[in-house]
Amino acid sequence: MGSNEKLSVLMVCLGNICRSPMAEAVFRHVALENGLLDRFDVIDSAGTGAYHVGNSPDSRSAAECRKNNVAISHRARQARPKDYDDFDYILAMDEYNLRDLEGAKPDGCRAKVMMFGDFADGGKKGVVVEDPYYGGQKGFEVNFRQCKVFSENFMRQVLGSEI
Repeated sequence: MGSNEKLSVLMVCLGNICRSPMAEAVFRHVALENGLLDRFDVIDSAGTGAYHVGNSPDSRSAAECRKNNVAISHRARQARPKDYDDFDYILAMDEYNLRDLEGAKPDGCRAKVMMFGDFADGGKKGVVVEDPYYGGQKGFEVNFRQCKVFSENFMRQVLGSEI
């Protein structure tokens, strides 16, 4: 990646109210606190389904972000075909979202579609950000920690930054 090139990153889960808006907010926060926000053009999130289009993030996701001093502001949207050309990276939260994204991926598109968990510690690939929707607050806490680590590792690996 050239030093003047800016990346666009899209986080994707099922409904775009729990995991992906949290991932978007945490990713942006990590970039900001490490002086890397200017290396990104767009940081966004979407869902593979249209279940919650227009809704704010789940109150538990928002609470976990606020608890960690991370600003979160988003309206749910569904992933769309043009995302594959608008974004450099489309990062799925789990293998089901990855499968759906890969199935809709047009030939010759710009986006690299992969798991967000491919940026886990220790070079692990395909680590899942579990859906916390039907569980308790603990799931949102785990998601937050994962999002922070994966974001930091993305910036180390993709941007070559020392964080």
